[in-house]
Amino acid sequence: MKVKVISVLEDNYMYLVIEESTRDAIAVDAAVPKRLLEIVRKEEVVLRAILTTHHHWDHARGNEELARLCPGLRVYGADERIGALTHKVTHEQELTFGAIRVRCLFTPCHTSGHMCYFMWEDGSPDAPALFSGDTLFVGGCGKFFEGTAEQMYINLTQILGALPKETKVFCGHEYTVRNLKFALKVEPENEIVKKKLAWAKQRDDEDLPTVPSTLQEEFLYNPFLRVTEEPLQKFTGKTDPVEVLRTLRTEKDNFKKPKERPNPQAMLAFDWGLFSPFLEKK
Repeated sequence: MKVKVISVLEDNYMYLVIEESTRDAIAVDAAVPKRLLEIVRKEEVVLRAILTTHHHWDHARGNEELARLCPGLRVYGADERIGALTHKVTHEQELTFGAIRVRCLFTPCHTSGHMCYFMWEDGSPDAPALFSGDTLFVGGCGKFFEGTAEQMYINLTQILGALPKETKVFCGHEYTVRNLKFALKVEPENEIVKKKLAWAKQRDDEDLPTVPSTLQEEFLYNPFLRVTEEPLQKFTGKTDPVEVLRTLRTEKDNFKKPKERPNPQAMLAFDWGLFSPFLEKK
């Protein structure tokens, strides 16, 4: 099983998962058809199915076009709002694509129909993979657009958090640097957060993805998976894990990165047109 990480739009990820013996492939969150089909051709594989985590346009907008261009394409998801849906899946339903096994994990909250996909191959020494959409990010979790803190707590602890610790996490967005900046605000003494943030900034500078992480790592620096830890309870002023999670999400929603303030003299110079002679030179 080979996973191609594909950066699209402003900060989204879509994925192409290749079954290497048959050269069949499945896509996860196929938002940009042209880019996906370029990689399908380059890899010399046949696209058989799309797994969509949720209905938001930046995850599902390519489904209709791909269904038109690839007759017989199967589109899986848990929400009727997903375009070109052919197979509605349910919690813990298992799918098979050649040697690739997929377990569907229902994680409502970010949207009411959000589904994550856990993949593995029997007998393979490789770690399994989790495609977590907008439920679990590297260093963070999704906004509670259509659900509650109680739902997200179950998602993160009982459903995703219970998977094998070596599971590789492939999430829906490149939010790692901003997530870890928030994690550092929550736990300023956490050395693992500091190291991961420095690493993520370097990856960002080099325009490289920070996915995948592993579930084991996430428990060390992701505040939304650390709600029973003392520093998290101290930061939120809560002890009940669900209340810690609810408060963390509110704090994260209001968290703003410090922005570079423009030099006021420079702004005045622009307003007065003092730079115009320089800007007009070829």
